Amino acid sequence: MGFVELFLIGVGLSMDAFAVSVCKGLGMSRLNIRQAIVISLFFGGFQALMPLIGWALGSQLADLITPIDHWIAFALLAFVGSKMLWDAFHEDDEQGEEAQDAKLDLKELLMLAIATSIDALAVGITFAFLQVAIVPSVTIIGVITFVLSFMGVAVGHFFGARFEKPATIAGGAVLILIGVKTLLEHLGVIA
Repeated sequence: MGFVELFLIGVGLSMDAFAVSVCKGLGMSRLNIRQAIVISLFFGGFQALMPLIGWALGSQLADLITPIDHWIAFALLAFVGSKMLWDAFHEDDEQGEEAQDAKLDLKELLMLAIATSIDALAVGITFAFLQVAIVPSVTIIGVITFVLSFMGVAVGHFFGARFEKPATIAGGAVLILIGVKTLLEHLGVIA
């Protein structure tokens, strides 16, 4: 898996964190750089940790699943992408109201970071099956999530929530397309 694919996966996985960061930025009467950095560290850190955990779990099962790994990769990425698209079109108003709270509650931030990075766990399992170099992969995903989360806080503060839904839609579509590409490559349809 090349840098461009890893970059796109990182962007796709970051969209949930970006959307939540936008909501956190909405509650700031002025942009608080310190809080934006803390939010970004939580999201970026968990977005890097979860695929590492998934990779470790997937590596233990690789010998059993190698013959069907491309189908598993496709199914996991398609599922995660579809879930993101579903969430984009079926927003929960209560969650949006909670996310607008300007206070930085570390327990809430921890729960949000875990919730937005669960998808990355499935991607990490996929990485094990595809024998992707894990350290560069999780580094790319973590850095991208950090940067996009920081930008999300700023966007939320300056522009409001109008980018939350398109960002989630784009992230879901990217993951589905990468899953389809992986499947087609392993089936020999594309080189």
